[in-house]
Formats: sequence, C-alpha cells, structure tokens
Amino acid sequence: MSTVYIISAPSGSGKSTLVNELRKIVPNLEFSISYTTRPPRGSEQNGREYFFVPREQFEQMVRDREFLEHAEVFGNCYGTARRFLQEAQAKGNDLLLDIDVQGAEQIKQAIPDAVSIFILPPDRKTLEWRLRNRSLDAENVIQRRLVTAGREIEKYDKYDYILVNDRLEDSVEALKAIVLAERSRRSGCVTSANESKNQQIAEQCRLGNVRERVQPIIASFVTTSVPGGG
Repeated sequence: MSTVYIISAPSGSGKSTLVNELRKIVPNLEFSISYTTRPPRGSEQNGREYFFVPREQFEQMVRDREFLEHAEVFGNCYGTARRFLQEAQAKGNDLLLDIDVQGAEQIKQAIPDAVSIFILPPDRKTLEWRLRNRSLDAENVIQRRLVTAGREIEKYDKYDYILVNDRLEDSVEALKAIVLAERSRRSGCVTSANESKNQQIAEQCRLGNVRERVQPIIASFVTTSVPGGG
C-alpha cells in the first residue's frame, strides 16, 4: 500500500527546493504535479512545475471528479489529480503531494493515514526577504502573501511533523529522515542502525516535540502583521 506524504508551507518558505532535493535522494517516491489556472512564472514549464490549464478545463476536471483535492488561492485554482495516486499504487511507490493548507485538509479527510509535514520559515523577516529576493511578485502581492502566511502558520498543529527550514542541508536531511522513518515504521521491518537514526531525527520533528520552538516563529508574524492586509 502506498504512503501519501503531504508537504505544505507558506509561499517563499523553500518548499519547492526541499521537495526537489528529496526526490533526488529518496527512491520509489512519485511526485504529483498539480494543475493550475495561473500563468507560468519565470522559467516554469508546463508538465514540470505545474500543468497549466485554462479555467474552463480545470472546472470540467472538477465536475468529472478528477481531483483528490482542489482549491482557489489568490484568484487561481490548484488541484491534485487522482490519477497520480492510482499510478503510484500500481507501481508500488509512495506519493508526494506539494499542496497548501486547504488542500492538505481535504487530503487528510480522504486519506486519514497520509503523513503531513508543514515547513516553516525561521521567522517573518526571513520569509519577507525570500519573497523579495526571488523577484516574482509586486509589492502588494508580497504583502498579501505575508498576511496569508500568518494565517497558514496558525494551522501548523494540524500536521504530523513540523520542519523549520533554517539551513537547507539540515532541512533536506530531516525531510528524508521523516519519509524513510515512516516507511520503516509502516513496513514493520527490523530496524537497522541507519533506520534508527532516521527515526530519531524524525521524532525531533514531530508536532509534540517542536511546539516550543514554533512559538517565537508564530509570534514574529503576529507582532509584525500588515495593517489592512487580506
């Protein structure tokens, strides 16, 4: 039985970079490319970062029940096609979903044993710097993303694991450990020294073990919230 891994994060938290690195080092892990009605940004290509489709086609896919989950964010629609899970199961592989908080809630309702991972920036100031540094958005969009990030971060306690993306190398190692530890746990195999190390790293990221570290991050969004945002 395939394990579904949900990864969510505020825009600009480095989620895409982490997912790309994870896919290079963890075998038998399929990636679901989302469908979206928004236009490509920068060097994005159809079928690589997203499937870019007209709204009419997206709405028809909704009517045909082709999505595991779908949501509208900043006026654009995003959805995870059901076929990716079916294909992963047919190959005996696990499935990785890169989706937002709304989509994660829908997936957890449909697949209760899915493993959910929330990626946090170290603080609001760092997230704002990352958003500006990538030069993809106008100022009003950056401010709106920061307000949305504050709302999304409040939902962190709905996730199984919390990963603070401070240093890329550490975050990649932790994400890999979570995926492999869950595989090991669900397979019921004898635990090797390497698997024990993965389980130890993963355990440090469990929701119950990171609450204290997360509080200052949440506070940084509350104390510097943008007036009139929404």
